[in-house]
Amino acid sequence: MISVEGLKVEFGIKPLFDDASFVINDKDRIALVGKNGAGKSTMLKILCGQQKPTAGNISVPNDTKIGYLPQVMILQDDTTVREEAQKAFADNKRMKERLDRMNQELAERTDYESESYLALIEKYTTEHEQYMMMGAENYEAEIERTLTGLGFERTDFERPTSEFSGGWRMRIELAKILLQKPDVLLLDEPTNHLDIESIQWLEQFLAQSSSAVVLVSHDRAFINNVSNRTLEISCGKVIDYKVKYNEYVVLRKERREQQLRAYENQQKEVADMKAFIERFRYQATKAVQVQQKIKQLEKIVPIEVDDVDNSAMHLKFPPCLRSGDYPIICDEVRKDYGDHTVFDHVTLTIKRGEKVAFVGKNGEGKSTLVKCIMGEIPFTGELKVGHNIQIGYFAQNQAQLLDENLTVYQTIDYVAKGEIRLKINDILGAFMFGGEESDKKVKVLSGGERSRLAMIRLLLEPVNLLILDEPTNHLDMPSKDVLKEAIKAFDGTAIIVSHDREFLDGLVSKVYEFGGGKVREHLGGIYDFLRAKKINDLDQLGVKSAAAASPANPVVSASASGSPVATGNMDSVDIPQEPLKKALSYEERKAVQRKISKYEHYVKEREAAVEKLEARLKELDEELMKPENAANMELVTLYTDVKFELDCEVDRWEQACEALESYQAKLKNN
Repeated sequence: MISVEGLKVEFGIKPLFDDASFVINDKDRIALVGKNGAGKSTMLKILCGQQKPTAGNISVPNDTKIGYLPQVMILQDDTTVREEAQKAFADNKRMKERLDRMNQELAERTDYESESYLALIEKYTTEHEQYMMMGAENYEAEIERTLTGLGFERTDFERPTSEFSGGWRMRIELAKILLQKPDVLLLDEPTNHLDIESIQWLEQFLAQSSSAVVLVSHDRAFINNVSNRTLEISCGKVIDYKVKYNEYVVLRKERREQQLRAYENQQKEVADMKAFIERFRYQATKAVQVQQKIKQLEKIVPIEVDDVDNSAMHLKFPPCLRSGDYPIICDEVRKDYGDHTVFDHVTLTIKRGEKVAFVGKNGEGKSTLVKCIMGEIPFTGELKVGHNIQIGYFAQNQAQLLDENLTVYQTIDYVAKGEIRLKINDILGAFMFGGEESDKKVKVLSGGERSRLAMIRLLLEPVNLLILDEPTNHLDMPSKDVLKEAIKAFDGTAIIVSHDREFLDGLVSKVYEFGGGKVREHLGGIYDFLRAKKINDLDQLGVKSAAAASPANPVVSASASGSPVATGNMDSVDIPQEPLKKALSYEERKAVQRKISKYEHYVKEREAAVEKLEARLKELDEELMKPENAANMELVTLYTDVKFELDCEVDRWEQACEALESYQAKLKNN
């Protein structure tokens, strides 16, 4: 669909990336990854034609429609939400007007036998079929479905866009792009202004979309659930991995390890040859062997080892004073804005050392309760901040409170104490302020850069209660890892308002859900909460479980050749319920015996398949150990596919064994 050849982009002396070549195919869902500043957003701008490369070619077919969502865009304020979304169907409206004009002309003309009349009929028929295939008559339903999926209520549709915050207006722009159904979607940080439910809806939308997708995001869970291919921009190179993000992380590590082993083996071989040449250079009896070794040495092609950007670091909060046992206690807290009740009857207790998450749709009161805790806004009810509490607060507008006349370095030097002052440059480098960036004035920094700087300041302050409101919006993955590691090692209490599931995973032990004017407590981590919530939704809706179990939704796995293999929905492995207490009839016993015979045969088939795949995996493992295959990515991909298929076969074998044992027990007990 889109072909990139020999792409080069230069800003100053050092190229951003050089000799980048890849192809974006139909239905590719590509995660574009790399550190901030590596060139991800630049690559998207080049692909959509907003920026020209220094060298190289971008080939895009003329009929290819590209939808591009940048991180920052100019937004309109003169329409309602529905009217703004309807702009996505401007082409449909023009086509409808064209069809109406042709229909009117056909009704008025009487030269039915003329060639021009017949040509008009043919043109009208063709365009009308195209119009109907586009589903143009149903666009209002599509608008409602997309807007509600992105978090809008139906009561919001007629509200002016000027009443919404920048984040909500970005959602409107995302909705417009999705509604246009482009052939290629280029999305730059689409989750920054979405809550968890909207992110999950967008995941499902992109997974079912027929469009190719190129995605930049720092939300690990999101890009892993959406992607089936990963392009890494690192150290000026673009490396293509034909796998989703999580598998790419493993392959990247394996690839470098193989290259290092091959490089070390080659260096040992070269050293041995050189030693032989030096030892026997002047012996006439060894002259022939020496010349052979020299020729072999000249023919050796040096193995290159990929450069890896590992400029992340470990960081810990400074020691803090011990706080009281209960840093935050809320009892019947309520907050109203005029006639609108944000929440009421909020009763919760956060213990010392707990790390909790506030989650829910935007506008449900997460930041409002944080402001109540900080004493920034009035409320009713009782809210106690515990004894000896020192609060470190990162608000979404925290960046606006920085002194604009200081440099980046001075801003951090002002709060750094003790030995940490010796590591200021390392800390700034971990958050993308290395080198000359540290000498910039705060007033020339972008909003994202200011947010990162405010986060660094907070990390250096001795506090025992952290309150972080959307801390990850402008951090790349390595920086998020630094922050997550620091919070996990933090001795105090933490309240984190975030929609980033991967960031919250393993970090929080309790989740408070904001919604419908209430705050509900869920024990466990973020994925425990999501699983529980999904079950609750199924109880209410009663449709998703049936759809998931339907034969129309086969499970698809990858074969060893890399092509999908439909394995069905495992309806042949129908594990029976608890054995019946009443005796089985003759027909029922026969049916159970047939099931047992069937599963005995099926188990043997699965065992044979597992043995065959294990043998194949062993062969590939031996091939990968050879130095000449160290950089053979096709072999690595084949190994991954075979390993995946083996895992699937083992799962089928285990399910079949469980079903067999259940039927045997059923026959024995009855």
